[in-house]
Amino acid sequence: MNYLKLAKTLTVPVVATLCATTLIVLQLPRLGLLNRSVNKTLAFKQEDLEKSRLQLLKKSPAFSFSNLVGDSAYLNFIQYLGDSAARKHTGYSLVPEYFEIVVARNPRLVNAYFYLSPATSLFAGRPDRSVALIEQGLQSISPHTDPKAYLLWLYKGIDELLFLGDRQAARHSYEMAAQWASNSSDLSSQEVANRARETVQFLAKDPNSVRARIGAWATILSNALDDTSRQLAINNIRKLGGEVTVSPDGSLQISVPKEK
Repeated sequence: MNYLKLAKTLTVPVVATLCATTLIVLQLPRLGLLNRSVNKTLAFKQEDLEKSRLQLLKKSPAFSFSNLVGDSAYLNFIQYLGDSAARKHTGYSLVPEYFEIVVARNPRLVNAYFYLSPATSLFAGRPDRSVALIEQGLQSISPHTDPKAYLLWLYKGIDELLFLGDRQAARHSYEMAAQWASNSSDLSSQEVANRARETVQFLAKDPNSVRARIGAWATILSNALDDTSRQLAINNIRKLGGEVTVSPDGSLQISVPKEK
């Protein structure tokens, strides 16, 4: 079975909604953030200062500028994520803190979740916080908030399925993703709804469904911004018995074993 179609239908909408933020990330090398060298002492000093700033920001009143505070925290997160030289020393422990501020100050900034969630799960190693913060944000979001809001349920389901091992919660998240996506007349949204329903069926028949897990890793692979995340996804697909090959045109082909 060729699984590329599943990966594409689940992720094309994500790519479209992330274009603006991707441009910001692509500008980071020009700012000297990706190629500069930072010594370990300076990196941790900057990390401590930023941690204190974020803690202060959490406690400070925003008055009527709450959305601007959230937007600013998101842009600071992009800069933090792009400073790979410093992150090699300190890791990504502050990513969930940015996520918390964005959700608290501007929970309807849907596009931000598409970066903050995977960064929190993959880089910071805190899928539990990613799920909790998406749940918090969803209290302020409806299918009408943003045409791609259904993807929040999809990201939540991926964390629950792959990292937390909560298959029941993952089924619910995929069901909600299908329900919200089906409200849109957009063709790609309808395809996502159909694929999400298929995943629900896989999980209903077999909570440890190989196809469902490979599909989740395929989503991560299709949206990965760095080689580390891509290789992590490929390795896990192969561990599950899937195959990842590159076609002559450069596209990825993902196949999965037949489930008994």
